Amino acid sequence: MVAMGKLWMYCMVVCLGLALSDIVSGQVGNPFLPDGGKRREMVPAMFVFGDSLIDNGNNNDLPSFAKANYFPYGIDFNGGPTGRFSNGYTMVDEIAELLGLPLIPAFSEASGDQVLHGVNYASAASGILDITGRNFVSRIPFDRQIRNFQTTLDQITDNLGAIDAAEALAKCIFFVGMGSNDYLNNYLMPNYPTKDQYNGQQYADLLVQKYTQQLRTLYNLGARKFVVAGLGRMGCIPSIIAQSTADGCSEEVNQLVLPFNANVKTMMNNLNADLPGSRFIYVDIAHLFEDIVTNARTYGFSVVDRGCCGIGRNRGQITCLPFQTPCENRDEYVFWDAFHPTEKVNIIMATKAFNGDPSIVYPINIQQLASL
Repeated sequence: MVAMGKLWMYCMVVCLGLALSDIVSGQVGNPFLPDGGKRREMVPAMFVFGDSLIDNGNNNDLPSFAKANYFPYGIDFNGGPTGRFSNGYTMVDEIAELLGLPLIPAFSEASGDQVLHGVNYASAASGILDITGRNFVSRIPFDRQIRNFQTTLDQITDNLGAIDAAEALAKCIFFVGMGSNDYLNNYLMPNYPTKDQYNGQQYADLLVQKYTQQLRTLYNLGARKFVVAGLGRMGCIPSIIAQSTADGCSEEVNQLVLPFNANVKTMMNNLNADLPGSRFIYVDIAHLFEDIVTNARTYGFSVVDRGCCGIGRNRGQITCLPFQTPCENRDEYVFWDAFHPTEKVNIIMATKAFNGDPSIVYPINIQQLASL
């Protein structure tokens, strides 16, 4: 643990002195990176909270039906299936690379020096509400993800001391992408009472009230730079399309999630005003998705409404089965399975979130946030 503390301190010193080093030498070496450190680290670390869109293995050892640690998941990932719900990279994998960081390890696997550049706490089937995702049995809701972060924070503080740990954390990126399952695996599930208890606006209000408390908790633990991802056009995912009797997206579901995204934007403006030193930015996933579908041919996509692997209508009724043979032309598909985008889409979205304009990421992009 002492050695880890020294490494953390060195990492922080390297990051704080990075701009000067770049001017002097034009290139920075960092011994923590697997490639010998021939790239710049823009932040000391990134901490990730979310669901299956960015889970990278936290559910692997849980008694859960929400797992992706088997082929064909990971077919295009160096190392094969890891628990990522993708054929390759997730969105946060690409963001980590753009920030000059190595891939962020899952909390379930990270120990010692592995937490040096951050930890991924995301869990498939998890939600803002603890009750979300119970159909999948075990999962790690957002509240518990935050408690897991506290465990990591205790390790950091024990080694760095409270003041130095706080200074380092204030420079780190906290990526949060929650809410999809609170609709898919709660509100829209027939065995949940939620739809009978709340209309769309009331449910969005409930979710964002809870979400605000959770983000305030992360702030109180030392987080300052937040990247919050909105919900995509969920009525257009193969799973929802497969349930519809009509062709194309379910506009009913698309309309259902609009109040959530609107509330999140309002929440972020309020938090930026209320929490000293905080910077919250919003990634408009719905806008990104619309752009990709509208300009599908420009991006090289030919299939926008069904999964590359899966069973049933639009390959969306059952997700990828173990050892199922997926489509060969994966870069032409927007969706990998019934719920999740392909690596290509993840990389496009990450890149636009990193350096895009305010129509995509508001009020500043991730690159600008990292440089503050």
